[in-house]
Order: sequence, then structure tokens, then C-alpha cells
Amino acid sequence: MRQSELIGLKWEDVDWNLSTIQVKWQAKHFKGGGYTFLEPKSKSGTRTIKLGKQALEILRNHKREQESIRNSSDGNWTSLDLVFPSNTGTPITASNIRRAFRRLLTASRLPKIRFHDLRHTAASLMLNHGIPVLIVSKRLRHSKPSITIDVYGHLIPSRQEEAAQLMDNLMFDG
Repeated sequence: MRQSELIGLKWEDVDWNLSTIQVKWQAKHFKGGGYTFLEPKSKSGTRTIKLGKQALEILRNHKREQESIRNSSDGNWTSLDLVFPSNTGTPITASNIRRAFRRLLTASRLPKIRFHDLRHTAASLMLNHGIPVLIVSKRLRHSKPSITIDVYGHLIPSRQEEAAQLMDNLMFDG
């Protein structure tokens, strides 16, 4: 997901039974303060993303921690139902995400990367492990699979040997 989509993600968009999240909003901050929630710009922006069991468990733990913070906030919590809010319940700013991300990278002794590079890493991992381009494209919210191929096509493993063997098997009875 894009950073603005993560900032706009609400708990009501998490379907615990289906193990999915609905991407329906993005948060936009205004210079000088304030924010709004907007629908994604394109038709392909609104989408459903399937989550694995471990990701769901991490999300459940995050929700419990967030409820604890909200309950101890002495009424200083803006209830917007956000999955990733600030310490007061409002949408977190991109600059706060960047700072926290840099601290996490430093503490983990990982190289400096941009937060957006996580999106590229996810795409690269999926393609390198044989996830079809169409699925990766839909998860990334690209309007067309050709965009995914243009950006990440060099990462798709060559399967020329496998294709040649398949054609031999189909054409010449194995």
C-alpha cells in the first residue's frame, strides 16, 4: 500500500473473517495543519488485499495496543477508527512516519531506504517468487499490468527452459 493509503486505513476496512483489508481511502494533510480523507484517484485504487495469518495476528496485537493507548489517553483521543493514527487518534503525518522509520532502520542496523521502498520490495519479492504480474499489479493498485511490467519486468525470472519443455511435452507427447 502507499503511505497515504496506510494513513487512511480504518479498522472497519479490516475483515477478520475473510482475512482482507479494503483500500477505500487515502489521507491528505494540508500545509499548516488539518487533513481530509479522499477516495483513491483511479478506479483501480479501491481494492481488496488478502492478508496472511501472521500479518493478521500482528494487526490484532496492534489493535489491542492501540486500545490500551486510547483508554489511557484521559479523553485526549480523536476517534477516527484509524489503524495507524498518531498518539492522539488523528492521522499520522508523513514526516512522523519517516522519522520513526529511520529510527527503526538505525536500531536494526539496516541500510537507509525510503518508506516507499517497502512497496518496491514487496513487488519485487512477489514477482521473484512467481506471483503472476496481474495479481501483483492489482495489489499495487496499478491501473494496468503493463505499468507493473515496465517498472518491475527486469525482476521477473526467466522461465525459458520451463516454457521450452512445456511446449515439447504438449507438441510431441512428452
